[in-house]
Amino acid sequence: MREAYTRRQLLSGLGVAALSPCFAAESAPEKPMRGIFIIMATPYTASKAVDYEDLAREVDFLDRCGVQGMVWPQLASEYTQLTKEERLRGMDVLAKAAKGKKPALVLGVQGANKAAALAYAEKAQSLAPDALIAIPPTEAKSLDDFRDYYRALARSTNRPLFIQTTGGAKGVLPEVEFLVDLANEFPNCGYIKEEHEPVIERMKTLSQHRPAVKAVFSGAAGKGMLYEMRLGFDGTMPGAPYSDIYAQIWGLYQSGKHDQARELFGRLMLIINTDQQIPGTRPYIMKKRGVFKTTVSRQKPIELSREAIAEIDFNFDALKPYLRA
Repeated sequence: MREAYTRRQLLSGLGVAALSPCFAAESAPEKPMRGIFIIMATPYTASKAVDYEDLAREVDFLDRCGVQGMVWPQLASEYTQLTKEERLRGMDVLAKAAKGKKPALVLGVQGANKAAALAYAEKAQSLAPDALIAIPPTEAKSLDDFRDYYRALARSTNRPLFIQTTGGAKGVLPEVEFLVDLANEFPNCGYIKEEHEPVIERMKTLSQHRPAVKAVFSGAAGKGMLYEMRLGFDGTMPGAPYSDIYAQIWGLYQSGKHDQARELFGRLMLIINTDQQIPGTRPYIMKKRGVFKTTVSRQKPIELSREAIAEIDFNFDALKPYLRA
């Protein structure tokens, strides 16, 4: 069945096609790149195999939580622990599970180098997600290597491409000027997940370059989201266990209920602080909430004492009246 395109969609597709003559015009995604975009966790079976059933269940969980977007795989997804085959299969699972759901689907296409990233981008593009995201290449030696990598990715798709500013090669800093240059060169490349210090100052500078810079997001478990909303930034990308709480804080603040947003944010910070003190809090909560079957991680074994579990439960209890899923 042929799709019907609006005039705006056609013009958007043609604009990107002009950047790369070999790229066919396609309709631009309609879901806004704004709000709470959750970095999805990767579930495992007891034998440490990826649990694709639970990965699909996580999509349903996030949809019920009311978030605006979901992102996989990134650092919090343990993407470095996944094989290429696992990442590609995970993309298939998520594309199928996300169909008809409200949150935007953002697929991570980062690779150690340009060739690896382009292979993931080709797969992602075939699944028609709402956007792509890429951590910088870990094999890069210079900012020119970063530029070559992101320019190739930007040419490979007409979809929004988020640039994450951390997680790449050590010693190579994606300067704000570099990010702005990419946004000016490629209309789909003006989406930034800013995590490089000084984060707020960099985000403020990026925002001064709108409309080329289209969206400025943060990470870091959303710990700065109240201040960032006050400053008019576009969203944050925290982890999955408290997705409904993040969504409610965002909604309350955007509707002018700032005091209520602050109250709920304070409760959230209790469990975020617990997560920093007690490694394993996140997978424990994902299992406790019935999203995952296990607390297994490939990065390190999860072993929680009775005292640790009591502390996690005590702080999580403060959020129970607000849970949606």
